[in-house]
Amino acid sequence: MAAAGGLPASATLLLLVIAAVAVAPLASAVRPVSDAHRSAAAELFAASPDGSFGDLETTYEAVRTFQILGVEKDKGLIGKACKFAAEKLASSSSSPAKDLFHAARISGVLKCSVDSGVYDDVATRLKAVIKDTNSLLELYYSVGGLLSIKEQGHNVVLPDADNTFHAIKALSQSDGRWRYDTNSAESSTFAAGIALEALSAVISLADSEVDSSMIAVVKNDIVKLFDTIKSYDDGTFYFDEKHVDAAEYKGPITTSASVVRGVTSFAAVASGKLNIPGEKILGLAKFFLGIGLPGSAKDFFNQIESLSFLENNRVFVPLVLSLPSKVFSLTSKDQLKVEVTTVFGSAAPPLRVNLVQVLGSDSKVITTETKELQFDLDNNVHYLDIAPLKIDVGKYSLVFEISLQEQEHETIYATGGTNTEAIFVTGLIKVDKAEIGISDNDAGTVESVQKIDLQKDTSVSLSANHLQKLRLSFQLSTPLGKTFKPHQVFLKLKHDESKVEHLFVVPGSARQFKIVLDFLGLVEKFYYLSGRYDLELAVGDAAMENSFLRALGHIELDLPEAPEKAPKPPAQAVDPFSKFGPKKEISHIFRSPEKRPPKELSFVFTGLTLLPIVGFLIGLMRLGVNLKNFPSLPAPAAFASLFHAGIGAVLLLYVLFWIKLDLFTTLKYLSFLGVFLVFVGHRALSYLSSTSAKQKTA
Repeated sequence: MAAAGGLPASATLLLLVIAAVAVAPLASAVRPVSDAHRSAAAELFAASPDGSFGDLETTYEAVRTFQILGVEKDKGLIGKACKFAAEKLASSSSSPAKDLFHAARISGVLKCSVDSGVYDDVATRLKAVIKDTNSLLELYYSVGGLLSIKEQGHNVVLPDADNTFHAIKALSQSDGRWRYDTNSAESSTFAAGIALEALSAVISLADSEVDSSMIAVVKNDIVKLFDTIKSYDDGTFYFDEKHVDAAEYKGPITTSASVVRGVTSFAAVASGKLNIPGEKILGLAKFFLGIGLPGSAKDFFNQIESLSFLENNRVFVPLVLSLPSKVFSLTSKDQLKVEVTTVFGSAAPPLRVNLVQVLGSDSKVITTETKELQFDLDNNVHYLDIAPLKIDVGKYSLVFEISLQEQEHETIYATGGTNTEAIFVTGLIKVDKAEIGISDNDAGTVESVQKIDLQKDTSVSLSANHLQKLRLSFQLSTPLGKTFKPHQVFLKLKHDESKVEHLFVVPGSARQFKIVLDFLGLVEKFYYLSGRYDLELAVGDAAMENSFLRALGHIELDLPEAPEKAPKPPAQAVDPFSKFGPKKEISHIFRSPEKRPPKELSFVFTGLTLLPIVGFLIGLMRLGVNLKNFPSLPAPAAFASLFHAGIGAVLLLYVLFWIKLDLFTTLKYLSFLGVFLVFVGHRALSYLSSTSAKQKTA
């Protein structure tokens, strides 16, 4: 197969099919947490054959994710997880603070039954760690474990909360980040998140109010931390490390999750409101939702838990604007539908959604007329008919503006003001003024022109020689009458005898698509193959609902004879499955049977065959055969009878061999009969021998 312009024909056809049926790629859709996340959780956190999820940290991440998403697990798995946690809590004296921290949280999520005395020992162990360490991670695990025990209904108090608060705060830096310990030279954004979470636990465990001035300082640190946040052009915000060792680098998902947990936890226990812009909280929500479905269990847990903290927090609850569908058909007159919900899909408070601007794919403003979307209370969607927007097929960016109806909600929810969503519009493309004909190479005059209808297969019949040209032209227009340029337009010529195919890109101008094939310059590419060529036209685009691959008819080409060194047509690929198809019918005539002898002659030879048997019987009679020596005792008589019966069976086997059995089957049966005859014959002859010896002695 050959293609013009150096394009592999098979790859080109594949692109054509994809363009005709696929939706053009759009920006990553931001959608609330859905059932797809629940299915992914079951796959990513699948239990091992022994019913465990791994170590304590992985087990907690699994059960916590299931709890947030409302995924029910087998009671046997829950029982094993509780047993795993209880065993670690029972050995608190020898367990590190990290293991006790995760074990206590597993017990809290699954509501495991743990003896109060065990928790008392764990609390004592964790308080001792707090007193002796200056490590941020050890402090985080210890106060976090104590808080988890307290949340399960046990009386836990941190006696020296102010000192613990100061010990954690002493590790903070001027830019809002934290060090892991006093010996660390580098500060970390991830460490800032766990430090804030640890400080919130200290406040919750304190037996009296923590110094308000210190809380104010931490609030200021949080503001500085958010000054280091990074962003994308679409309003997505995220945290990442600046300068840390490769071993300590956590990545944007883990780092952002740590900050979200820390900030929301601190905001929940600190008085007053944190001075964080609502668009940054909304941007973090977009970051986690824009991930889609992470491929690793760790990233998935960080995504889901972070979104659960953002779903209900005291800073700002992000409201996410999303489109159930980003592809709209002008033919079907689809409505533009917009959903505004929390990150887990809960209904938003009363608000208005306005479409304030429509931008084309080249960022050109299509319209700036503000249109308010209607609200469907039953389905919780805002909708708008797209027909009045006067938009054509193609890609567009819609700019929405969200405004809360009640003023008091503005301090609770973050809408981001304006939101931009990319959409794709499809429609029926009008195909007209299609003509095909043959023209002379020199004068350019057209000998024959035929108007064709490209909405259906046609069967034009053309003929040309190497001094002529094939001309094809047509126009494409959008539903609004504008010139349309699809992604792929190809003309294919296929030689009927050799099956060699040739593809040509049909160029398009501002008004029409037109191609002229000069056969004089193509004889070598056509391998000098004269004869019939089938014509096909392929037009495809993702926005074109009526993309087509249309048969146009055929052309008879009269090309000159090929010179000696002319290239040969390429060998056509063999279908690997063709060997499984129907085979060619085999015609065969059997030879005539040979002439047989007369029937009387056959009877004569049969009689001669039976003569030995007759001679055998006569011989027995002449010898005077009798049964005088046949044993009279029961056992010898039985063996003698079986011996004679065996001989009869051998004779019968010879007859069966003559009639129906093959040689190998006969030998198999004869081997069994031979063994049987040897055994019974030996017993019978032994009796006769002993009887004869006794008579001679007598």
